[in-house]
Amino acid sequence: MSKIPFGPTYDEMAHPSHIDPEIRKKALEGKKNELDPINLFNINWKDEFNRVHKIVLPKEMTGVDCNIVVLLGKYFPSGSHKVGPAYSTLIEGCVDQTIVPGKHTILGPSTGNFGIGVSYICNLMKYDSIVIMPDNMSKERYERIQRYGAKLDLTPGTESDVILTLERTFELKKDPKNRSLAQFELLPNYRFHRHVTGHACVEAVEGIGNGRIALFASAPGSAGTLAAGDHIKKVFPEAKVAALEPYECSTLMNGGRGQHRIEGIGDKMCTLIHNVLNTDFIALIKDEESVQGLKVIHDGLNILIENGISKEKALEMQEMFGVSSICNIIGAIKMAKHLKLGPDDNVVTVATDGFDRYRTVIDNLDKRYLETEDFVLRRWFRDVFIKANTEDISDYRPKSQKDKLFSQKEKDWLKFGYSKEYLDSMKEFSFWDKEYELVFHYDELIKKLR
Repeated sequence: MSKIPFGPTYDEMAHPSHIDPEIRKKALEGKKNELDPINLFNINWKDEFNRVHKIVLPKEMTGVDCNIVVLLGKYFPSGSHKVGPAYSTLIEGCVDQTIVPGKHTILGPSTGNFGIGVSYICNLMKYDSIVIMPDNMSKERYERIQRYGAKLDLTPGTESDVILTLERTFELKKDPKNRSLAQFELLPNYRFHRHVTGHACVEAVEGIGNGRIALFASAPGSAGTLAAGDHIKKVFPEAKVAALEPYECSTLMNGGRGQHRIEGIGDKMCTLIHNVLNTDFIALIKDEESVQGLKVIHDGLNILIENGISKEKALEMQEMFGVSSICNIIGAIKMAKHLKLGPDDNVVTVATDGFDRYRTVIDNLDKRYLETEDFVLRRWFRDVFIKANTEDISDYRPKSQKDKLFSQKEKDWLKFGYSKEYLDSMKEFSFWDKEYELVFHYDELIKKLR
């Protein structure tokens, strides 16, 4: 068989301190050249001191007593944690010998960050790639994908039209030379986040509040990130998991399928890899508030300072977040209020990427409003963050609510060839635990074959 590209195991991504010290040193030095393949060993949530990249949001901004801890995805190679599932899916195909270097072209269905991750990983691992995505996403996404050498295959629409990208991918897969890294349906995405992101979340709250996690909140695009909640609940059984949806595309809550502006989430489906057994709440976030909140944090330095946030912290936050990150922050605040969490409690969420791919989104917002002066940003700061309300939150712990999500999953995936028996098997925790255990199987294969 062809030589397996040299890259990390799941264990090494969760715990980079377990990487051979010489390779770890070279990887950290390799950050100066993002296209050096040694950067595969920088696919993790940690800094050079093996600490989780995170920020504890200032309470002057959140308006709640509990601690809201945000993991920062912008420090991953390519600028987003989505590179982790892209690598995991590709490396599993490599060791299973279903994806062969020099023979297969990689397909990456995406609305942006996963496509960027696929194009980046394929550049490092020397595969041709095609990213299939809607034709109305931010310009920065397309530019970065092409800079990494992938071809673009654009489908009509925006974020909430991702079903068209799946249908296009389904057609392209009929060519035997194409292999899809299908983030919405392939379980390496689930395994990466349950193992790597889940461990990072648990480590991130060490020494903060009571050192436990009361709530994990994340907006599902592929729903991969929500798998971190499965690990969190193993460590902290009392923890709750909240899925956050755009108010304008509330598919999980009520079947809504509208257009929205929060790139990376709200994809008009219950994804195949979404373990709905561990989703306790669903909360809706308005897309305009997510964009307004990003504008405030990036351009409203004076507003943050006058509300008691230190200049150092305000400057630090300017480049940390994208639109979906603000959605997650708003959702974390709403859920903290809903659950009446106190000063010892910790809420964890993630920032998938940073501001670098959203300048055009803010430019668009500036064009849509007559004024975005300080007096407007002052109002947005108050309304988006401090006054975040507990409306549009539903409890999804009852069986009747779970059944709604299972029905949605059937509606979305039977047409792609999955059997009802397979979908029914996902109604048992044993299905997810068995899939997770494959982490250790693949780690042994990767170490043996690389």
